[in-house]
Amino acid sequence: MKNKYICASCTHILGEKNQTLPEQVLTQFNFLQTNGKICSICGQKIENEENQNKDILLLESALKNPKIKVVGFTAPSVRVALGDEFGFEIGANVEGKMVSAIKKLGFFKIFDMNTAADFTVVEEAKEFAKRLEENKNLPVFTSCCPGWVNYCTKLYPSLIPNLSTVKSPQQIFGSLINTYFAKSENLASTDMFVVSIVPCLAKKSELLTENINTSEGFDVDIAITTKELATIIKNHGIDFANLKDEQFDNFFGSASGSGAIFGNTGGVTEAIVRSLNGMFSQKDKKILEYKMVRGLENIKEATISVGDKSISVAVVIGLRNVPKIIEEIKQNPNKYQFVEVMACEGGCIGGAGQPNPENCDKIELLKHRAKSLYESEIKKPVRLSHENAGLKKVYSSFLGEIGGTKAKELLHRTYEK
Repeated sequence: MKNKYICASCTHILGEKNQTLPEQVLTQFNFLQTNGKICSICGQKIENEENQNKDILLLESALKNPKIKVVGFTAPSVRVALGDEFGFEIGANVEGKMVSAIKKLGFFKIFDMNTAADFTVVEEAKEFAKRLEENKNLPVFTSCCPGWVNYCTKLYPSLIPNLSTVKSPQQIFGSLINTYFAKSENLASTDMFVVSIVPCLAKKSELLTENINTSEGFDVDIAITTKELATIIKNHGIDFANLKDEQFDNFFGSASGSGAIFGNTGGVTEAIVRSLNGMFSQKDKKILEYKMVRGLENIKEATISVGDKSISVAVVIGLRNVPKIIEEIKQNPNKYQFVEVMACEGGCIGGAGQPNPENCDKIELLKHRAKSLYESEIKKPVRLSHENAGLKKVYSSFLGEIGGTKAKELLHRTYEK
């Protein structure tokens, strides 16, 4: 593993904090152990800043290379946290200035990762619908948080069949950029340097994962965090606060509102249920908000109508709360049909790569960021992932059916070693 991470919370999962584990346990679960701390590489904390500085240098080098086209995309939660580094109100949505700054840095294209989240939603909705119909591999566990996936595959390998096989938005976008976009622009994947701008440290290790890349080398070359992006902008002397707002490049079309709420805990569940009702049933297809899965509680439970069925869902924040859910499932295997897990407090908005302003209460910070994402979602002309016109175009002209052969090849993964 190229990057070493230390977890802020899951040092408790196998015993007391700083407990030294037997070598066979470390080997079995492929943990890193540094300074007596046990790490499942969930991305909560990084051991030192050398790896971050390395990624900044790599990006700067790519931007200076005239033979390389730097293509990037930003996660939903970045736009409601980046402003914290430039004197904006907590939770301010600085999307337009963020895009403007990235273009000034010299990116060839900058896309909205919310679009990739729409692909995740429709693929996972299709997968979930099939598992419900077959009553197989339930509950479905979400797969878009690499910290959770890494934790699950190491600590609970028996649950791997329950993990969704759909890639995270980061890896879906990497795959589509290196195939669909590259072909349309007459580019080879080696002509591009693909950059994911994220709130998360675990994304840095996700792009290195086995069985997740579809192109030569990596689909995503580096992942840089919100704080790292702020550092680069400052290094270039860009007057962020006075930038004119600009829009994302529109090659893939505009993202839906469902993609925007991926940055909040419960957002993945809400987006998928929206599309489940819209894609596979007529009943309640106009329901767009499922507020029972929103909020900052460690574990939220809800029963939601999907067509003529009722599904039980759980939304979990923080890996230290996962064992409680696992125990519930052991005691009652049919209790849930869908479980969302996010490693970071509040979901991606609370990622370890996000700014943490001094003298700001963490809960209030998360509430402001969440509110900003929900407000931006309501303003979207399209709020359902499967109604995204750009997504429909990619399927009709390139991928074929949702959940079809090519979609499985490019947008899904395996967990085999």
